Amino acid sequence: MADLKERLLPPKPASAVNLRDASYRPSASGRQPFQGVDVMGLKKRGQGLRSWIRVDSSGNSQIIEVDKFTMMRRCDLPARDLRLLDPLFVYPSTILGREKAIVVNLEQIRCIITADEVLLLNSLDNYVLQYVVELQRRLTTAAVGEVWQSEGPELNRRRSSRNYDSVFGTPSPDYLPFEFRALEVALEAACTFLDSQAAELEIEAYPLLDELTSKISTLNLERVRRLKSRLVALTRRVQKVRDEIEQLMDDDGDMAEMYLTEKKSRMESPFHEQGSMGFRSNDDSRRLDKCLSIARSRHESMRSSESGTESIEELEMLLEAYFVVIDSTLNKLTSLKEYIDDTEDFINIQLDNVRNQLIQFELILTTATFVVAIFGVVAGIFGMNFAIPLFDNPGAFKWVLMITAVCGITIFCAFVWFFKYRRLMPL
Repeated sequence: MADLKERLLPPKPASAVNLRDASYRPSASGRQPFQGVDVMGLKKRGQGLRSWIRVDSSGNSQIIEVDKFTMMRRCDLPARDLRLLDPLFVYPSTILGREKAIVVNLEQIRCIITADEVLLLNSLDNYVLQYVVELQRRLTTAAVGEVWQSEGPELNRRRSSRNYDSVFGTPSPDYLPFEFRALEVALEAACTFLDSQAAELEIEAYPLLDELTSKISTLNLERVRRLKSRLVALTRRVQKVRDEIEQLMDDDGDMAEMYLTEKKSRMESPFHEQGSMGFRSNDDSRRLDKCLSIARSRHESMRSSESGTESIEELEMLLEAYFVVIDSTLNKLTSLKEYIDDTEDFINIQLDNVRNQLIQFELILTTATFVVAIFGVVAGIFGMNFAIPLFDNPGAFKWVLMITAVCGITIFCAFVWFFKYRRLMPL
């Protein structure tokens, strides 16, 4: 009990605990899962601090405590973007490309991706932990950074110009910049989460629908109603992720804005450094700084026009892969909805058939009641107090009964023939 309490207590503000050195239990696959503090975005009283998980480009992770305004200055984000990451509020799935960061809100994965690090709220949610572990695994096992560093600045220059074909032969997802790899893991986690929920819904739905077709009961109808409500909610979430990816693929400007590594490399280029060093020595450099910014923007636009197409195609291929995955999940849910609709149509047909049979039975019963009423009419007539010679005949009762029965049967057959002629019942 003491160990559990110690693990659930928030870390001390001065400590940035490396998650690899923290004590956590190994999983069944042999990999040690990520463990953090489940603060769920709650602010510390009197400090306004939040616990964040930081993963750098080398795969190192640590827990940091930063307030909202520091995070806004650090990532150059407005307050409305940080509200998208608050787990206390429910926002639709969104991927926003900003000047220095990418804001990702995909189901449980809510994080800020920069050119050097990934920041997400500290949580013990299983999918958040899996995202951190998977991102660390890919960053540490790819070893792409070591290859680039060992080849020297020439290969770094080629990397910044996106000439992967001339250096490595064919482009590979392992050579994507850091922000794209982090975004890929987030997309994979969200698509996997939605696909698993769709699979669970399928496993539960098909046996229930088959049972409903064989036995229509109030309990089964209520279960199907709840199932359909869950299906509609899940379809809406999947559709939102699909629309967000499709919207990014259709907008080249948004995709170019998300290439943070290239923008950072342009900001750190010798042209930018020389200009900034030259103008820092002059106190009255506002006008010159403005001229420099204009010249720099032109220079950057010329460089971005050369590499923009390739980088956009690179991100577009990444988005297309997960667009296919999420579209497949949406097709599963659509097929399930169509199966539910077909089951409802089948049940309605069955109920209509039963209703028609009841109407036919009621029609025949009404006709038979009319025929039987004829005997009552005859009995009422002969029960009147008047004298006729028929009453003195010993076989008169039998003849009256036979004639009445023949007339009643004839009238009943005439009604049945009329119903058949008018196609009121399938006889």
